[in-house]
Amino acid sequence: MESLAAGVQGFVTLLARLMLVAIFMLSALGNKIPQFSETVEYMASEGVPQPRLALFGAIALLLLGGLSVIPGAWTRIGASFLFVFLIAATFFFHDFWTYADPSQDAQQQVQLIHFMKNVAIGGGLLMLVGFGAGPWSVDGWIAMKEAEAAGAPQKPRRSAAKDKSRDASDE
Repeated sequence: MESLAAGVQGFVTLLARLMLVAIFMLSALGNKIPQFSETVEYMASEGVPQPRLALFGAIALLLLGGLSVIPGAWTRIGASFLFVFLIAATFFFHDFWTYADPSQDAQQQVQLIHFMKNVAIGGGLLMLVGFGAGPWSVDGWIAMKEAEAAGAPQKPRRSAAKDKSRDASDE
């Protein structure tokens, strides 16, 4: 039963990592890189300081974070990179609090929804920072190997009853 639970946990955490990272990788590879100049112009119009440099930084955070979280290698660092990107993107692009004019209520509502979506994604990233990538990850494999090297008790390869019956037959 314990191995079934570990298998489910491994699968679920792998699926969660892939789902969380998909939006970031698609943003970098499908939008920001191929439309670099247009993205710099948009960032400038939203008040992002040094938009060209900021976009290089954003792409680096997205790619390094995503490529870390997908296999679960240095997951806490990668998730932190994505979280930093998310905070900046949310502040500059989903600033619902700046829409004071009642004629902009619809736009304010759209930005509030995007803001809350990013809050939820940020929660998932913080879970990765706090709890790691799970057993089906490079980090999980390294932790298992470190525990083995430290002499952590291993799971028995055969049951104790088989050991006793073999010991009895040896006598």
